[in-house]
Amino acid sequence: MSTAENTIDLTAFAADEVVTHAFVKVVEVPTPGAPGRTRIALITIDNGRDHTRPSTLGPAGLAELDAAITVAVDAAPDAIAVTGKPFIFAAGADLSQIGRATDRSIALAVAELGQRVYRRLGTSGIPSFAFVNGLALGGGTELALHCDYRTMASNAGFIALPEVFLGLLPGWGGTQLLPRLVGPENAVTVIIENPLNQNRMLKPRPAADLGLVDVVLDAADYLEQSLVWAAGVVAGSITVPRTEFAGASDAEWAAALERGKIIADMRTHGAAPAPYRALELIELSRTADLEQGLRAEREGLADLVMSQEFRAGGGYAFNLVQKRARRPVGAPDPTLARPVTKVGVIGAGLMAGQIALLFARNLHVPVVLTDVDQARLDKGLAGVAREIAALAAKKRISTDEANRLTALITGSLDYAAFADADFVIEAVFEELDVKRQVFAQLEKHVSTEAVLATNTSSLSVTAMARDLEHPERVVGFHFFTPVAVLPMLEIVKAADTDDSALATAFAVAKGLRKGPVLTADAAGFLVNRLLLRSMGEVLAAIDEGTPADVADAALAPLGMPMSPLMLLQLSGPAVAAHVQESLHAAFGDRFPVSQSLRRIADAGHRTLLSWDGEGRQVLDPTVAALLVQGDRPSTSEQVRDRVLLALAQEARLILDEGVVAEAADIDLGLITGAGWPFWLGGITPYLDREGYSERATGRRFAPPGVATLPA
Repeated sequence: MSTAENTIDLTAFAADEVVTHAFVKVVEVPTPGAPGRTRIALITIDNGRDHTRPSTLGPAGLAELDAAITVAVDAAPDAIAVTGKPFIFAAGADLSQIGRATDRSIALAVAELGQRVYRRLGTSGIPSFAFVNGLALGGGTELALHCDYRTMASNAGFIALPEVFLGLLPGWGGTQLLPRLVGPENAVTVIIENPLNQNRMLKPRPAADLGLVDVVLDAADYLEQSLVWAAGVVAGSITVPRTEFAGASDAEWAAALERGKIIADMRTHGAAPAPYRALELIELSRTADLEQGLRAEREGLADLVMSQEFRAGGGYAFNLVQKRARRPVGAPDPTLARPVTKVGVIGAGLMAGQIALLFARNLHVPVVLTDVDQARLDKGLAGVAREIAALAAKKRISTDEANRLTALITGSLDYAAFADADFVIEAVFEELDVKRQVFAQLEKHVSTEAVLATNTSSLSVTAMARDLEHPERVVGFHFFTPVAVLPMLEIVKAADTDDSALATAFAVAKGLRKGPVLTADAAGFLVNRLLLRSMGEVLAAIDEGTPADVADAALAPLGMPMSPLMLLQLSGPAVAAHVQESLHAAFGDRFPVSQSLRRIADAGHRTLLSWDGEGRQVLDPTVAALLVQGDRPSTSEQVRDRVLLALAQEARLILDEGVVAEAADIDLGLITGAGWPFWLGGITPYLDREGYSERATGRRFAPPGVATLPA
């Protein structure tokens, strides 16, 4: 694979690379079922850092791997194997390095270099093995795919090809090798569906079920077992059947490709090019020889590296969720946090049950639920039990884990059950007086050290704490639905919240594996304030006379995960109307109260949408009959323009008021809490790129070049 691309000097590009080194050791293993020993050249790749800095492969690292493969081949072993440092196999290319490419030829050269080096493992004439001992992502997974066989440790973190999620595609062989190995259906799952499904990754057993790895071996003596297994394959005592493309028929190919397109359409609405380009390459693998396919793959990767979507998603947004979310701005000294050994949850409704299960699963501490009467408490506990049973049925947790969770989550009508709780969160009805009464009663029973948290989505935390004896330990702790899935958590600092309570809240958030954003105590905080501002504009357009379907489709070209009416249905019309009224009281006419929404809520409707005869979601006729509409309709484009200008104005006000520290926190909040498309890089870069920031406020949120292609 010698092409013009590899003549480009990548020295400057790799100047600050954290180099992953490659070490070769020839080991001898007794040959299973036969006399003699099997010689295996074992290549270990290691960047010299601990598990918090996974090994990545840039130009210098690939050069070391290339040299190591030469040493291994020259040793004339019976087999070559590649493995990684403890807990990590390899995480592929360094995205921060790739994101600095200013010329397509550089991206093309990096793609060609990776393919050329990796390909040597499949063309040396010596059987090759990947011992996937830990996390394998992107180019790390592709390194394993270039080997002839793959083992995986039972305790390895994940294996995945997340590139499409980042605005890229697997460019070191993944789109061509994976379909050949596992067939088109499973290739679509790994390359398209999983990345677009909250960047889902595979644990070892599911990876083996899909055919991504050949065998999963116990972790205790994983390397020794892998060496013996490889020796058995070389000796012929272990056979690994292979059927190219998993024997997929024409009909199965057509169905897989159609499924991939449906998934891409559903998740991105055509707004992101990466999944469609990857799908084309999966299809190409069926007809092109491997050399042609790899050439097309690296051309596709180079195009996407120079795309707006990668700079926004794989560059800016990726850094937000991987770095900023883990080191939240404004968090106090973590040593101030108090230990949490027991948790209380006030309320036993759906949200409270989700919160209780999250605490039990992640903190492994007792959790006590309460409610106003035994019937509601029993209903809530039954709901938690059903969720635990469902997790066990789906093999998400073991039977032992299910039993442990069931034992950890209990209920009581007596607030005295919270006497030894260190962290108590209320998730009751969204009324200020109700929440104040809850805290006033709770304070009589808990220790003065216990943190009192509220899951309010819009109400004043300061007002809730005002009459308490110890208002300094009250903090906002706002989850987003579904609680177990969305990583966003708003931690709200009230007027009297002290650093110890705040530090405890951040420590708990870390234990729950959430990426918190610190906000000031302002109505709607961050995410709901922006969501309700945008939804308010859509509802106002409907009230003015815009057909509901026209207004609802206004933001579709952005690739939003849900339309405004779908989002409204998820929260519930009554809750949305209540929050809208709260924000109107706080901010006035920027948050008008929709007459139509009020009528829908008053009529008791919990859903808004139904299916028409053509299988499309439309406003339910009984709901449509309640709309109060004028005679000033807008086009979908006009509604979109109106919404984006409003968002630019509101985001600027949020920053000017000090609700969050920086525009990056706004972007992080909407990406992780509201599903704002990752490939847009968050909201503020999009508003900057499209000119809405300057139209609405006279200035940008960030200088040119942030979350965008270099000039």
